[in-house]
Amino acid sequence: MQAKETLFADLVQGRAQQFQVPLYQRTYSWAEKHLKQLWSDILEQADLLGRAEEASTHFLGSVVLAPSPQNEATFPRWLVVDGQQRLTTLSLALAAIRDHVAGTAPDEAQRIDEQYLINKWKNGNDHLRLLPTQADRPRFAAHIRGPLTDQAASSSVATAYAFFRKKLVEADDPAAPQDVFRIEQAITSRLTLVAVTAERGDNVHRIFESLNNTGLKLSQADLLRNYLFMRLGSRGEHIYEAYWLPLQDSLSNDELEQLMWLQLVLDGDDRVRRQDLYTAQQRRFEETRIGEAEIEEYIKELHRRGAHFRRLLHPEEEPDPAVRAALRRLDAWQAAVTYPALMPLFDRRERGELSSYEVARAMAYIESFLVRRMICRVPTNNLNRIFQAVPGQLPLDVPVTEGLHRLLSSENRFWPDDAELRDKIRKAPFYQYGRPQQRKLVLQRLEESYEHPEPVDFAAAQLTVEHVMPQSPGDEWLRELSADAAEDETAEELHARFQHTLGNLTLTAVNSELSNHPFERKQDLLRGSHLEMNRRIAATERWGVREILARADELADRAIDLWPAPLRGVGRAERSRDWQLAHQVLAALPHGTWTSYGDLAAFLGSGAQAVGNHLANTPGVAFAYRVLTSEGKVSDGFRWAAPQDAGSDDIRARLAADGVRFTTTGAADPAQRLTADDLAALLAGTDDDESGDEDTARSGTTETPGEETRAERFFRQLAADDSPETVAAVRALFTHWEGLGGWIGHGAGRVTTSAFLMLGEAGGPGRGIWPVTLYPGTGRGGTAEVVFQYLAAREPFTNRALRAELLVRLNTLDGVDIPEGKLELRPNIRLSLLEKDRNCELFAETLAWFRDRWEERSTS
Repeated sequence: MQAKETLFADLVQGRAQQFQVPLYQRTYSWAEKHLKQLWSDILEQADLLGRAEEASTHFLGSVVLAPSPQNEATFPRWLVVDGQQRLTTLSLALAAIRDHVAGTAPDEAQRIDEQYLINKWKNGNDHLRLLPTQADRPRFAAHIRGPLTDQAASSSVATAYAFFRKKLVEADDPAAPQDVFRIEQAITSRLTLVAVTAERGDNVHRIFESLNNTGLKLSQADLLRNYLFMRLGSRGEHIYEAYWLPLQDSLSNDELEQLMWLQLVLDGDDRVRRQDLYTAQQRRFEETRIGEAEIEEYIKELHRRGAHFRRLLHPEEEPDPAVRAALRRLDAWQAAVTYPALMPLFDRRERGELSSYEVARAMAYIESFLVRRMICRVPTNNLNRIFQAVPGQLPLDVPVTEGLHRLLSSENRFWPDDAELRDKIRKAPFYQYGRPQQRKLVLQRLEESYEHPEPVDFAAAQLTVEHVMPQSPGDEWLRELSADAAEDETAEELHARFQHTLGNLTLTAVNSELSNHPFERKQDLLRGSHLEMNRRIAATERWGVREILARADELADRAIDLWPAPLRGVGRAERSRDWQLAHQVLAALPHGTWTSYGDLAAFLGSGAQAVGNHLANTPGVAFAYRVLTSEGKVSDGFRWAAPQDAGSDDIRARLAADGVRFTTTGAADPAQRLTADDLAALLAGTDDDESGDEDTARSGTTETPGEETRAERFFRQLAADDSPETVAAVRALFTHWEGLGGWIGHGAGRVTTSAFLMLGEAGGPGRGIWPVTLYPGTGRGGTAEVVFQYLAAREPFTNRALRAELLVRLNTLDGVDIPEGKLELRPNIRLSLLEKDRNCELFAETLAWFRDRWEERSTS
């Protein structure tokens, strides 16, 4: 047996050879969480390429190989005893890069193919350099050989390939430039493997067992602590009691590890990853040949900075009111990413170099940087890099506060100016970006800016975000909107453009009473509000587009005063990120879906004509041909922007190959259309902010004694909009679910009190899980939301095949036809369908199947 460190390129390229995954191995099973971690490592290594100093590679893991029984002297074949998940994933990533550059650099695409993916002069299975198990082979081969087939549309292999195609589009973001060929180089020459090559007589299974033998692993903090005190001599006990033990008592192990990582960053290592903390700090100590005195000073400094760090974690410990308020806002924003920029401020204050006033002002710049970027929909994927670089990049020729202002204003930091902020407040769908608590915090700060003499206690008030013009408008609302619509725009399209903009949003504690009522009814309720912004809305005679824009302008004035602007003249990059957002969402379109120009425009906060012009004149936009008119037809003005596509005149054939179905009238199936809300959900990922994990109460729970329970409120709201037969069917469904061992949880919302069909305990070990969320109607009937997107991050439904089976089972209900493309989203089923006895039976069987799969997870 031989073991050596190698690179992916050295392992697979060269003469013709093949790596065979034995049939007894499990199928390819990497889920999104594994892909995300790998992609993060790849981008980090790509970023390190070209740096003057020597940079360490990233260790990916081991690969255990043994000679295949089919081995030939002229064509070596190897069994992959361990490491097939890594090899398959890297091969799919390279296939995605090949296809990403095929239109613009066909020679490079061919090079990638021949170097890493295929054996050019071999046929059949021998053509593939990696040969997966039989179950994965057709799908894997479809991506390596192309073109894609319907068979390749639904599998973990296809999901991984689509993940990398999407991420490559995102990597074109000018805010975080990544050359695609540097990404290729990072994969092939920056990810190291240990290749264990067995001889014919070796017991490869024993090798496999020893490599995968796991135990209780020490944390990075544990490892570094042990290293430090092993090197301390007679003073070790004193240092431990005087400095380390108080530090350890004041912070959790995870917090202590974070502080140690921050210490490295503050000392100038702005590229270190937290998982490499121990190795990086150990290397630093040994390179400088430090002794006991230096280690003692390191621990004392860690102890001193621990007091600063605790204030970031516990703002109530900060004595200065202005700094405390700023810390609380950043804590509510969940802005841990800013810690490398905040720590130097507290250090300078302790040293007497900064006053508390200057610290608060510097924090205002940081808050503004985050808030303006969120309102203007700037991607957050490079925030870690920006803030980690702050300690080492602060200008030395100006005071710290001014230096931070200048640094954050510099080119490619993308701190939106006043003009862009005003434009986005008017046009962008604010409600669809950022986290819910961030949206709420923006509205809270805007309300506080009115300086009402009797301000609301936001900590005690149960306020939620309310759409003044409702998300589900009735006929009266649509008639009002018709008066504002231009000749070429419908009231529905106008509603889609403005419903989620900041000018149409407010905070209220009476959402259920406001609901989707006409504006006159809402006026009466808003007049009695303690919030000044609501009283101003109530003073308006009507509520339409003109009023929404006027309020947006008023809020923009206040936002500009609240959140300081970047400095001018420091340097700005091109404002191309709005179109980059369009490219990202189109690259994420699931197989078998399409969207319209109006939907994409509403998602972007743009206009349908501008979207059409951009797609028609921009080569290389993935899936641009899947953007159709609202009727599902190809636009008369559509043309292929890329010359290589000019021969693909039959767009309908291309759509059909992508799984888009057509009606008898020749229009794309409306069930497969993704709305602006669906597009937003695609990029939102599996955020559980609205899932109810932390705020899901069992049926019968009340907020205060004697108050209507959440369950009672749910059924009252359901009965207001659905028939008695539907209400009875839902009650029977709840009884059946409880008979299966589940329980009914209800969210705290007062607009619509959702109901969750729960298994397990929310917040407990393993956390609760649910297949559907039920919502009472808001004028259009109650719905059951099938939470495929949420389930993708919950075992055992990280397995896409299980989610696909759930979809198939639901589609057996009469009147349900969820397209496969919505397997990445949260499609709805009308609760009124449960009035049919057969539908009730099929739905109950599906729930029992779901329960069984979940209970099997611990034994699988």
